[in-house]
Amino acid sequence: NLYPKMTKKKRILITGSTGGIGSAIAGELANNPDYELVLHFNSSQEKARQLQEKFASMGCPASTLGFNVGDREAAKKALEKDIEENGAYWGIIHSAGTKKDAAFPALENEDWDNVINTDLNSFYNVIHPCVMPMIRLRNGGRIVVISSVSGVTGNRGQVNYSAAKAGLIGASKALAVELASRKITVNCVAPGLIDTDMIDMDPRAIEHAMKLIPMQRMGKPEEVAGLVSYLLSNSAAYVTRQVISVNGGMI
Repeated sequence: NLYPKMTKKKRILITGSTGGIGSAIAGELANNPDYELVLHFNSSQEKARQLQEKFASMGCPASTLGFNVGDREAAKKALEKDIEENGAYWGIIHSAGTKKDAAFPALENEDWDNVINTDLNSFYNVIHPCVMPMIRLRNGGRIVVISSVSGVTGNRGQVNYSAAKAGLIGASKALAVELASRKITVNCVAPGLIDTDMIDMDPRAIEHAMKLIPMQRMGKPEEVAGLVSYLLSNSAAYVTRQVISVNGGMI
């Protein structure tokens, strides 16, 4: 039984905090004096440490937490230890993910398994150990899951990624129903083409994608972060079970 310590600030866990979207979200939330950030990393420990120092200089307390979101036992062990020592998370931003694109006939077994494990199974691996401690805070809570336009519409060359991101939407909607009576909201943010390091596309594919975007440009990570910040706010206490797209009008 993990009975969380009460902290004055709301602890927010951000998985994938060193990625393009994750670090933008962390940077946005660091401006809120009510939050204490827990910056998750897998291999980018140095980048997480740099973010931690940057936020400390802004007056935002932050710590780092390293584990592979696809490793169930490692995730559970790291999360339970952090919660026991420092208190439960009031908010979880699940942004960690990976992709491995290929036409479906060319998808290798490991391309399917790795993407499903890292992008979808991580929902259970990360959120499951954190939910009961969050409930025991008796202070509501926020869970925001980063899905993708690929999970809403399906995308050529991304059958594995689309399957995982669509699965996140279904899981989030179901969890939102379960946690609503506890005043904990669960929502998905579905970014479109966002200008980050994960955009490793053939120029022709980008050109094709641009034709589908009425705004005729890629999005900025900060434009996703602004929405996440809103979903964590008091103003969004009645917003739950939603999938909100940030895609320049693609759909």
